[in-house]
Amino acid sequence: MTTLHGLGEYLSSAWSALAPAVGNHLWQSTLFAIAAGLLTMLFRQHNARTRHALWLAASLKFLVPFSLLVSLGHRFASAPAAASSVRPELYFAVEEISRPFTRLGVRVTSAHAPSLFSAILPRLTGALVAIWLLGFLTVVLIWSLRWLRTAAALRHAVPLREGRELAMLRRMEHVGGIHKPLDMLLSPTSLEPGIFGIAHPVLIWPEGISEHLDDLHLEAVLAHEVWHIRRRDNLFAALHMLVEAVFWFYPLVWWLGVRLIDERERACDEEVVALGNDRQIYAESILRVCEFCLGSPLPCVSGVTGADLKKRMVHIMNDRILHQLGFAKKLLLTAAAFAAIAVPVTFGLLKATPSQAQSQASSAALPAPAFYSVSIKPSATVGNGPQASRIMFSLRDGSFSAQGITLQMLTRMAYHVQDAQIAGGPDWLNSAKFDIDAKLDDTAIQSIRAQAPDGSRFDDQVILTALLANYFKLALHSENRNLPAYNLVVDNAGSKLQDNSDPKLQPSQQQRMMRMGPGQLSSEGVPIELLAEDLSMRLGHTVVDKTGLKGNYAFNLHWTPDPGEDQLFKQHGVPVAPPSSPEQSSSDAAGPNIFTALQEQLGLKLEPVTASVPVLVIDHAEMPAQNQ
Repeated sequence: MTTLHGLGEYLSSAWSALAPAVGNHLWQSTLFAIAAGLLTMLFRQHNARTRHALWLAASLKFLVPFSLLVSLGHRFASAPAAASSVRPELYFAVEEISRPFTRLGVRVTSAHAPSLFSAILPRLTGALVAIWLLGFLTVVLIWSLRWLRTAAALRHAVPLREGRELAMLRRMEHVGGIHKPLDMLLSPTSLEPGIFGIAHPVLIWPEGISEHLDDLHLEAVLAHEVWHIRRRDNLFAALHMLVEAVFWFYPLVWWLGVRLIDERERACDEEVVALGNDRQIYAESILRVCEFCLGSPLPCVSGVTGADLKKRMVHIMNDRILHQLGFAKKLLLTAAAFAAIAVPVTFGLLKATPSQAQSQASSAALPAPAFYSVSIKPSATVGNGPQASRIMFSLRDGSFSAQGITLQMLTRMAYHVQDAQIAGGPDWLNSAKFDIDAKLDDTAIQSIRAQAPDGSRFDDQVILTALLANYFKLALHSENRNLPAYNLVVDNAGSKLQDNSDPKLQPSQQQRMMRMGPGQLSSEGVPIELLAEDLSMRLGHTVVDKTGLKGNYAFNLHWTPDPGEDQLFKQHGVPVAPPSSPEQSSSDAAGPNIFTALQEQLGLKLEPVTASVPVLVIDHAEMPAQNQ
């Protein structure tokens, strides 16, 4: 049951993150297809290859999200953006070093999820994923069976070494500019003449069809097939088949497939007629092939009988089908192609600019500190235990030391984000560990002491970000993404927390300590925001404090940890406190999970939501030089 619950939660989280992206991609691709359709209307009196290219661009847009181009715009930005406008403090203690958690500035985009919906959502998500996968596999299976049918015809075919068909094919290859001779295979099946294959295409020619075609008819049919190779129609058809398989549920992609076949056949018809073939003879050759042969079973096996035959006959016999593009319309096509790429890239540039301005303004308000000395070496820490990563900063002498720390951990600390809020970066982001010893110069130390004379609360983000920028060459930008999150709220039965706030002390002077370990969390008095931050780390999703509780609360929370909780502690470099009681030293497999424990022991509960969360996208990072 625990495994099924975890799988359901994973699917629910994945769907919450993926659904908005899929929705955005579909409406953007639809808008792009509408624009392509409007352009084809402007070119309806011109050659079909232009309209085919426009419909093909609309199809391939489904494989290229605009978000990729927007990200490219971010990379063109002149400076990396700051991650988030919310700048919470780090908390350090001599006795126990705890992870610097964050109070994330997130915008909830959906209301509190009702309990019934929360129970149904994982099943609904699983059902939707299963339906999509079933449709995808069905489409692939149908095409695979058709491909096998065509491949069987190819296996029983024999190479044609001589004859008027082969001689005519060589002549058409020369006229069409095909330099590599095409293999011609004689097949005993009744499939129409068609081009099979993409990288090494061959022409399948049905036995007996030549008897019904005289030389002029034969020349017209072979010229049509040669132009399919010249235009690489099989490749483009295969790409659209991929679009149809992935987006099988979207009717527009199937409609685009019909348009692509129509225009590719018309484009070949126009090229055959342009070679000087008689229109009436060419039309008769197509009808004769249709009379004695079956159509191609796959769009990526280009034949001669595709599309609406009645409309093709009218098109072939029409004298006004080869109007060339003028300068104005060529310019229009060029501008449209440029706009399709430039608009999302420009959007990415504009989107990055406000964050950069904010970062620069912040830097101007508080100059980056200078370091007197910095030593960065590969970590000598042995093992992956809970003590493998340790971090210490001292205001007395301005020293910063860290053992067994990764770039991802430093980034998470410097910008106060969770792992789910870090994207991109080098492959060693969370694997290469470093030992760091750094010391600020006297001016920087005095500046920090001026910020926090008592040393209780100071803004250390500028210290860590300077270390990352100067010695790891870290460059990044921020973008908001809809991610799964939780709201921490008071249960309907009320809170069970004990407020241990000391009215004689200011909030900044109150001790904020928690003892943490797998399956346990205790405190003698901390604000709820720190509980939310710890839960964020354990759950891997942002937890937003919605309790409205303002005091410092004592609690002793224990639950049955998930198998991955130890690993989470190791990844975050959090020292694990020893169990405070013998009862907590052994895991009760039948005990409550963290959701139930919160509700029963603290009177709090977690409600799943989707929130707009700032995500750091790492654009560049370098392995630091040793002993800098």
